[in-house]
Amino acid sequence: MYVIVIGCGRAGSEVASRLSAEGHAVVVIDREKLAFERLAKDFKGTTVVGQAIDSHTLESAGIAKANAVIATTYGDNSNLTAVQIARAVYNVPRAIARVKDPIRARVFRELGVETLCSTAIMAEAILGALSRPTQA
Repeated sequence: MYVIVIGCGRAGSEVASRLSAEGHAVVVIDREKLAFERLAKDFKGTTVVGQAIDSHTLESAGIAKANAVIATTYGDNSNLTAVQIARAVYNVPRAIARVKDPIRARVFRELGVETLCSTAIMAEAILGALSRPTQA
């Protein structure tokens, strides 16, 4: 699978590193070159410095052949814009936006955007942990 990961912060670098380790072709886009230092030492993908909503940056990343785009920046609206461009302009089959705000996640889903809300996922994990017996 050819995957473009937008944002190389903690989440993006982890996703990109794992996809690379599984043998997928991975391209990571970030505005800051230093962000790529977060990638695993054995990362075999490609990095592109630039704005993920810029057509030149996206085309340099090979978006025309991408099977998936995953937007993991710190900005919910930036992630929404990036995945909408990927789907509407470049016809990328799968586009997922990381969203921190549960209210925005709900609105984005109503707009037809596939989202993963890190806040809601963490809340579910904590509630699940609380419902299990304590491990000593």
